[in-house]
Amino acid sequence: MDSPQALVNAAERSTVLPGGPMERFAGYGIMGVTFSSGYILALRRFAASSIGPAYNAVWLRDPAGKWSIFSTAAPEVSCARYFSGGIERAPVAAVSIHWKGPSSFTVRVEGPADLTWDVELSGTPITRLMSAMCSAVPEKVWRSSIFLSAMGLMAGPMLKAGKIGLTGKVPNRQSFHARPKQVWFVSSSRAVFDGQDLGTSAALPLQDRLGDFWIPQRGIFMIGSSMFEQLDPRHHIVAG
Repeated sequence: MDSPQALVNAAERSTVLPGGPMERFAGYGIMGVTFSSGYILALRRFAASSIGPAYNAVWLRDPAGKWSIFSTAAPEVSCARYFSGGIERAPVAAVSIHWKGPSSFTVRVEGPADLTWDVELSGTPITRLMSAMCSAVPEKVWRSSIFLSAMGLMAGPMLKAGKIGLTGKVPNRQSFHARPKQVWFVSSSRAVFDGQDLGTSAALPLQDRLGDFWIPQRGIFMIGSSMFEQLDPRHHIVAG
């Protein structure tokens, strides 16, 4: 398998959105890293979107359980469009990703917060098996909620990450489907937020979630796509 950096670069050059009527995004991200301090960090880089510009976003949960999403795009066309009902704030911020090598990168947030997050990725027999399985499944099968539910139930124990939700409802009440293509573990992660070192990577005593999206109990990096039910103000929470 090519390195994460090589596959990310290829995705950036020729990102293809899934077809269909749902709101669609393609790119990569860290599903979540939990820290001994009680903080959680997650990363989203969507190089293509069916509803707006490409954007970067960092999700942050503090030890009190309050979530923030820092994004380079406005809330109505980024992650807050689906998750604002479960978070405290969603400011626009400068969020950059700098790859330092084939499997390592640094994430920076500047503006309403100051974050430096260094990440190292690694592949294992389990992540390579998961990536091969994901690549072999036809695209139309990924649109099945039954298949995605079964895949999530299998992936959690395989990756030793607790519960994993690939389909369900987000806090703003839209349904979602996640379609991973390649998977790696976060083998090393160090972050400093507003001058505070967040500590070592460690599973939380109680696994957290936003709607039916569970934050894995170990760091997982994925390349893939996500799809969400089209926003309907009559039935969904509107970010803003």
